[in-house]
Amino acid sequence: MLNKPTLSVAETTRILDAARAEAEKNNWAVTISIVDDGGHPLALLRLDGCPPMSGYIATEKARTAALGRRESKQFEDMINGGRTAFLSVPFAGTLEGAVPVVVDGQVAGAVGVSGVKASEDAQIARAGAQSVAK
Repeated sequence: MLNKPTLSVAETTRILDAARAEAEKNNWAVTISIVDDGGHPLALLRLDGCPPMSGYIATEKARTAALGRRESKQFEDMINGGRTAFLSVPFAGTLEGAVPVVVDGQVAGAVGVSGVKASEDAQIARAGAQSVAK
């Protein structure tokens, strides 16, 4: 039987706190979404001043990173590079701003962020993911 790491409430809280700290350090109003390895929501935090739409976008970005087992930017780059057929895949979060949470070489979940520039969203997501990554 195989074993895999899973995100508990403690890890989810640590990720959320680290991502929030990165956003607040830079005065960025964002939404942070954390999902498990199957893309199911574990936590969502929309900071004051962030548009409501960002909640949906952050979650879809996180889901894409979790299910795709890679940063959402890689899917955006693929589409921008000409592989437009990938737009028919049922992921709505193929934009930069989400990273998988990797523990012991396995994806345990993902962090998605929406609300500022794509590279800044990714910076926040990485800060969260790195707080528990091994």
